[in-house]
Amino acid sequence: MLRPTRVLSTLVGIVAMLGTLLVAGTPSQAAVPNRFGFVLWNGAAVVAGGTTPAATTVVPLAVGRYQVTFPGQAAPGGVVHVTAITTAPRWCQAETWFPSGANEIAIIRCYRVGGVPDNSGFSAFFTMASGVGASGPYGYVDTQPTGVIISQYNAVGAGNLVTPMGVGQWSVKFPGIGSGGPIDGSAQVTAVATVGTRCKIRNWTSIPAQQEVTVLCFDSAGALVNSRFTVSYQQKASLYGAGFPPQYFGYLWNAPPVGPAFTNFNSVLGYSANTLISAGPGLSLVTFRQIGFAPLTVQVTAAGSNSNFCGLNFPWTISGVDLYVRDVSCYTNAGAAVNTGFTVSASSRI
Repeated sequence: MLRPTRVLSTLVGIVAMLGTLLVAGTPSQAAVPNRFGFVLWNGAAVVAGGTTPAATTVVPLAVGRYQVTFPGQAAPGGVVHVTAITTAPRWCQAETWFPSGANEIAIIRCYRVGGVPDNSGFSAFFTMASGVGASGPYGYVDTQPTGVIISQYNAVGAGNLVTPMGVGQWSVKFPGIGSGGPIDGSAQVTAVATVGTRCKIRNWTSIPAQQEVTVLCFDSAGALVNSRFTVSYQQKASLYGAGFPPQYFGYLWNAPPVGPAFTNFNSVLGYSANTLISAGPGLSLVTFRQIGFAPLTVQVTAAGSNSNFCGLNFPWTISGVDLYVRDVSCYTNAGAAVNTGFTVSASSRI
């Protein structure tokens, strides 16, 4: 017969072993972000399935100019990304963002071809992080055109570096969050300006020491121009740096065609699980299986060396548990539909 003390000791050992197994088998919660929010504006109203916090508002200030209020998300610094959603050739950019009391305010501008302010639907996103502890290799930068960094984050606490390489061209390095490469993860870029400006990814490279993203910015005439911009890099993490939770996020690079395996990630199904099919000239239907859980945000950035730009034709849809981004739409500077490179990123709140 076992003594009570031996029984208790055995039970404690079993509980400890089970606890170890559970911890080992469960992804840890990332320490970031400090604050974040996203909003889906359909041109007339805020759409709940693309918005968090739920009380987020959008107020038109003028033609093509909007004030987004993320309640309770006030934080210094951080980054904003925005994607136009319309069936016409439009783009949207950030003007500024700042804390106001307990809330975070972001001012968004949208333009039609030629740089004329014009109303548009959009998907906008704000996040701010500090310290270490992102789910995967993750970082962001808000930078002046001179390379002076306004706000930044790096998952291992290293200092990011922005180097101008000529008019409208920059190298953005994220030290310490490197990988095997040659190209891993994904990136999003947004112009920050008061006049029509678009920024995009020329390319990015992954080596064990760092991630490096090359950014290009263009004016409304399609010429390279110096501009403030934001850039976020993610790898096996949501666009706001956390993972597990959220359980549901993914990204894909259309080179075109779809890029290498490590640029196509799905948090449920792993690498190369997301798909892309042509939906017509300049249009691509992107499907993220099993991560369609609202509220969520989708962001798109054009990629390549020309002045082409991309957005969304319509808000994304969810069928069952699958997320359909219909469609990524890309245009030349003159507004003609064109098949071109882009990155697309989807991140759920849950």
